[in-house]
Amino acid sequence: MLENLNHSQAVEADQAVSKSLDEVNGTIEVPKNAGFWRTLKAFTGPGVLIAVGYMDPGNWITSIAGGAQYKYRLLAVVLISSLIAMMLQAMAAKLGIVTGKDLAQLTREHTSKVGGFVLWVIAELAIMATDIAEIIGSGIAIQLLFGIPLIVGILITALDVLLLLLLMKMGFRKIEAIVATLVAVILVVFGYEVFLAKPDLGGIVNGYLPTSDLITNHGMLYLTMGIVGATVMPHDLYLGSSISQTRKVDRKNRGEVAQAVRFATIDSNIQLFIAFIVNSLLLILGAALFFGKNSSMGRFADLFASLNNSAIVGAIASPALSMLFAIALLSSGQSSTITGTLAGQIVMEGFVRIKAPMWVQRLITRLLSVTPVLIFAIIYHGNEAKIEGLLTFSQVFLSIALPFAVIPLVLFASNKQLMGEFANKPWIKICAWVATVVLVVLNIYLILQTIGIVA
Repeated sequence: MLENLNHSQAVEADQAVSKSLDEVNGTIEVPKNAGFWRTLKAFTGPGVLIAVGYMDPGNWITSIAGGAQYKYRLLAVVLISSLIAMMLQAMAAKLGIVTGKDLAQLTREHTSKVGGFVLWVIAELAIMATDIAEIIGSGIAIQLLFGIPLIVGILITALDVLLLLLLMKMGFRKIEAIVATLVAVILVVFGYEVFLAKPDLGGIVNGYLPTSDLITNHGMLYLTMGIVGATVMPHDLYLGSSISQTRKVDRKNRGEVAQAVRFATIDSNIQLFIAFIVNSLLLILGAALFFGKNSSMGRFADLFASLNNSAIVGAIASPALSMLFAIALLSSGQSSTITGTLAGQIVMEGFVRIKAPMWVQRLITRLLSVTPVLIFAIIYHGNEAKIEGLLTFSQVFLSIALPFAVIPLVLFASNKQLMGEFANKPWIKICAWVATVVLVVLNIYLILQTIGIVA
């Protein structure tokens, strides 16, 4: 049960607790009485880091597989998932700005020790699942670019701890700029490749209209949940509630809080719209190149090879396209490590209240994530298709873990005692709960189908 805590009390109580991501909290200045575009520029950045989590390698494999198996029919899932993500991420940013605490801190404060521990474990497992996607994507990209065995490439990804530490020393604003550049590369690469693939525009438009097959067809439902899990990321909700606080805002000043909420929402929606475009391009590319082909199509290595094979993709085939794809994949995997690391720190400090150097947290998280992937790779002798199957499963797990982050988020963001005038409006609250209930029902249905209880 939520404690009786109003907004002013939350501001005062915030002074007595450690700040979320204390090393960057409130470090970025915001211009006073500036115009719209200058103010938006100051608040632009957190949304980019959030968006990276929505276009990581986990999205790639589920979207490409969805297009390869069902052509454009799963575009509706990408659209609906993106709209839900926009709503939830705006809610998470608002929660952090208004209360001065992140979702993990608030959840721990308002749950029992046992409940907090269970939610912490689920959150950590979700971060591990996200890390698995980054490891597999980066490992395969390294193999494609340099011809290094996949197992060795997976081991190399464990060294990204050093890369992250170097980036963190450059400052948070520079990290936002670097990630934004990587996102632009991904967008341009796939926009260009889809343009060359000449997909069916009519089929694309119809694909954004949902059908009952998304639920009744077990194969489509499995990929639907994978896309939802890969698009609406549990760890991004914790992350969004924290990095929205990197801007210097006086929470005792109602005007500054309202401005911060407004521009954080705009930033988040713009960047997540870009993520929506990227995810759509991935599915469209999978459909255009692989639909109707043999079942081995639609995976990273297949797509890499096909882009240089005129027998499959026709005149657009070239080594340059293949290399661009691999570079984009590596960029996606490595940029996603930033969000995973920050989310890991937020979850650990918020739930367990244990502070540890970032490199220690990153090393532990990465080793825990690398181990199952390595075991899987060794068992299947580095078979990319089998390993990418693990990646798809990890995205389904993320979808199952999502309600455990969404439900507390909606509860807190809708609570007037906690949020004051910034609490969710009735229509937003209704939409949020409808999305949450549908997600939970679909998860239960998927589990029952998987174990054979329902057809």
